[in-house]
Amino acid sequence: MADYTPRLKSQYKDTIRPAMKEEFSYKNDMQIPKLEKIVLNMGVGEAVADSKKIRFAEADLTTIAGQKVVITKAKNSIAGFKVREDMPLGVKVTLRGDRMYDFLDRLVTVAMPRVRDFRGVSPKSFDGRGNYAMGLKEHIVFPEIDFDKVDQMWGMDIVICTTAKTDAEATSLLKHFNMPFNS
Repeated sequence: MADYTPRLKSQYKDTIRPAMKEEFSYKNDMQIPKLEKIVLNMGVGEAVADSKKIRFAEADLTTIAGQKVVITKAKNSIAGFKVREDMPLGVKVTLRGDRMYDFLDRLVTVAMPRVRDFRGVSPKSFDGRGNYAMGLKEHIVFPEIDFDKVDQMWGMDIVICTTAKTDAEATSLLKHFNMPFNS
């Protein structure tokens, strides 16, 4: 296990870094953008009515991410939504290092092709500082989730944070990682 390196991590070191350096003519290797972290988030609004739902979402996201998740709680009470302060409303996890590369690999090669009517992800979802946000309508596209045991499908937000300064650099970096942008 100690000598394991994720496929995308070695691909980044061997081919993507030199390609990015040439494409943007960086003078220093430290200028080359890299992946910083990937944040996965599931909002579970149904937890207001049934507190067990948050446990199922926690178990599913832990299975997908491969590490423990954090339960997010409401900051304020909102009577119209029947939400009280500190009520659990979602789960999130931040992936870094090898787990991040493994997740991105599974996302691009396994999960996205399993999405119904998939035509690629929008190239407009960058925030202007090199971070990319996307959403999935169903968390069951990941092969780790046993379809028969799922009682409810949740959507999830995926935010890919890079060290790129501009959207053009981040787009190029994600294209090198085979992110299927629709044009």
